[in-house]
Amino acid sequence: MDTMRDRFGTVAGRLLDEDPRLAVVLAVISGDRFKDAAKAHPDRVIDVGIREQLLVSVAGGMALTGLRPLVHTFASFLVERPFEQVKLDLNHQGVGAVLVSAGASYDIAAGGRTHQSPGDVALLDTLDGWTVHVPGHPDEAEALLRHAAADGDNLVYVRLSDQTNLAPQPVSPGRFQVVREGRAGVVLAVGPMLDAVLEATSGRDVTVLYASTVRPFDAATVREAVARAAAPDLVLVEPYLAGTSADFAGRALADVPHRVLSLGTRREELRRYGSPRDHIAAHGLDAAGLRERIDGFLRP
Repeated sequence: MDTMRDRFGTVAGRLLDEDPRLAVVLAVISGDRFKDAAKAHPDRVIDVGIREQLLVSVAGGMALTGLRPLVHTFASFLVERPFEQVKLDLNHQGVGAVLVSAGASYDIAAGGRTHQSPGDVALLDTLDGWTVHVPGHPDEAEALLRHAAADGDNLVYVRLSDQTNLAPQPVSPGRFQVVREGRAGVVLAVGPMLDAVLEATSGRDVTVLYASTVRPFDAATVREAVARAAAPDLVLVEPYLAGTSADFAGRALADVPHRVLSLGTRREELRRYGSPRDHIAAHGLDAAGLRERIDGFLRP
């Protein structure tokens, strides 16, 4: 199976052929995936070199001319390093773009802290108007990328990861999917966390919701699922900073007595970089770690 990043390169190349308004802006990363596209569309495939702040500023300038830029590099270089440019050259200027990251939280664990970005979605949450897609499978990544490219002049973040679920889920941007129904509580799995959540809750009488789009937050589906449960308990399982969606969940359930458990990566920096699998286990995001904490929270 190809990776989400592979699929991005293939699909973005096709989109350039289909829509003359689209452009791809790179900072070296994944440049090899766009060699043919650059030959076919030299004015709409721009590589700025290892200059991430310029990457976003160029995208903002392109958007001011009416283009729809697809902007790509690793998450830490796309959201964290040029955050001021994201804030000023996109949000402040009132123009749209599609930021497409790779590397997720710890996919490039051996690259060290500079290549780790568990706080990217939380950082974008400080800005207004962002749609955030977190696909859990390459097929979902393709569908969400196509949706983002055609999404007018809106601001969209597509967070790609090497971690994937075995099978894709239907994509309905802005809506959470009910994967399994139960009575003992509700667990919301985001993107590539679904398989681990399903394994962790196997044999448990809980509802499992799935989100491949986390912003906007589907408050209505969460409220409905919690209302159907015997206990108003919600567990958030996110592949980035724990608690990133806690405020959104709290507002969704503001008039309902409830409990929320937020699971994700901890703020503690793991200085022995190891592998992505090591980080997943260390943060308790593998099936065994999730089962222990979910059972402990939902147990009467």
